[in-house]
Amino acid sequence: QVQLVESGGGSVQSGGSLILSCAVSAYTYSTYCMGWFRQAPGKDREGVAAITSTGSIRYADFVKGRFTISYDNAKNTLHLQMNNLKPEDTAVYYCAAQFGGYYLTLAALRYQQWGQGTQVTVSS
Repeated sequence: QVQLVESGGGSVQSGGSLILSCAVSAYTYSTYCMGWFRQAPGKDREGVAAITSTGSIRYADFVKGRFTISYDNAKNTLHLQMNNLKPEDTAVYYCAAQFGGYYLTLAALRYQQWGQGTQVTVSS
């Protein structure tokens, strides 16, 4: 079974940067859509960015110009480069995947596999 394991979370000051990674194990699919989501305390989980096996990308408006999603096919690892972080970016960040058929979407319900999450805390 495919497993997703996030890493790279931590605490930074406003304006700082972090890189999140998500290692994909037991991966056998050539077509996929992988995404990053986040959930702050008391709030719903929201989509941050998604990337497909063909290289199509979608970002949430609130991260455009600050975050960059990428996928390293050689290492089967998803990344999220986060720059100019703001206190409102504080949340648990999750990676998720659709394998086989997929939709390029930031809707969580479309994703079948989820990682355990990594905490990102941005202080002002």
